[in-house]
Amino acid sequence: MLDVRVISIGTLPAHPLWGERTPIRTGHSTTTLIRSLDRTILIDPGLPERALAARLGERACITPDDVTHVFLTSFHPDTHRALTAFENARWFISRDEREGFGRQLVAMLTRASQGGDQELVRQLEHEVAILKRCEEAPHHLADGVEIYPLPGVTPGLCGVMISEDEATTLITGDAVATIEHVRRQMVMPTCADVQQARASFADALEVADIIVPGRDNVMVVRQRGPMSPGLGGMIVGQDGPGGFGGGLGGGPGSGPDGGQDED
Repeated sequence: MLDVRVISIGTLPAHPLWGERTPIRTGHSTTTLIRSLDRTILIDPGLPERALAARLGERACITPDDVTHVFLTSFHPDTHRALTAFENARWFISRDEREGFGRQLVAMLTRASQGGDQELVRQLEHEVAILKRCEEAPHHLADGVEIYPLPGVTPGLCGVMISEDEATTLITGDAVATIEHVRRQMVMPTCADVQQARASFADALEVADIIVPGRDNVMVVRQRGPMSPGLGGMIVGQDGPGGFGGGLGGGPGSGPDGGQDED
């Protein structure tokens, strides 16, 4: 049996659908833990190292040394802030994400070197070193756990699908950011390919019973049975505009008139 639990609920630095236009907090991705018989897999360790180590103890009674595998849904900085805390684990990312971000980082590093910005050079060299260590993720992460392509927000964004008898859970990364994005049927404003991102967004809502979004609490899209003991979150009803109205949770300006289109 799989144990799936959210370790830390993510957030956006600025949430446009709450009426925020400039960053007012440090963004970080939702971090999820999957435990099978022989693997302990952490998805998107976005908090700082000390904070995430504390959350692992609070939520799962483990330490970073107990994690065997880390998977990044994307290489956005908010997904891997604590990655180096997991030195004993194998680090995975999709091939397309690794190659796409690799090209971007090399181009940025070249420009920074030419411009003489040594601080930026050091930061980019650190990111390059992290990306080099990341391995191409296998399709199958564990029994009942597979990576699921959701490209668009970034070229190689991949979620993680967890298939159980009771429900199909999809960890989406930023392909589905928050409950407000689901209610408004909207993708993130900064997408590598907006049309592809919209298609992935729709696909995620179609295939999943439970969604773990990139920057919010767990959302139950449809319920066929009991949730995994480690999951608990918001119900996304089927009675509102576009089939995803109502629901619980949200934040400032999250009503029918809250926020404005991001794209």
